[in-house]
Amino acid sequence: MNKYRTPGLLAAGLLCVAALIAFGDAQGDPWSASELMPPKALADELRGDGSKPVVIAVVFPVMYRQRHIAGALYAGPGRDAAGIDALKAAVKGLSKEAEIVLYCGCCPMVRCPNIRPAYRALKELGYTNVRVLALETNFHDDWSSKGYPSEPAI
Repeated sequence: MNKYRTPGLLAAGLLCVAALIAFGDAQGDPWSASELMPPKALADELRGDGSKPVVIAVVFPVMYRQRHIAGALYAGPGRDAAGIDALKAAVKGLSKEAEIVLYCGCCPMVRCPNIRPAYRALKELGYTNVRVLALETNFHDDWSSKGYPSEPAI
């Protein structure tokens, strides 16, 4: 393992723990079961020849810089106002019917401080085709370790 990645992972873990302390347990899922997208389904779409959804990362910056879903836009952590503002800017030119997939993966999804506020913000803005990538454990275990399309930030 690259000696420079360990501090970044530690920092990301500490951010997640701090967010958990601040926000407590899961605040309830605002999405329906049909709006959850299994990782393999998104990987298949991204590898396919058809149209691709707009994938948006609402994760902590250090995690996005280390590795993210190939082609994903970065909007910043959904837990704070700056992240929500960045998310709004990222979707500004999209139609309200655009196919959008949000993901975080900083920690177990049930405790994620970023995904729920980001999802709610898009729904409040009137976006109708928003799905959430079901990263139950974290981004590494549920996406990158499976060889799904990912890339380091440039």
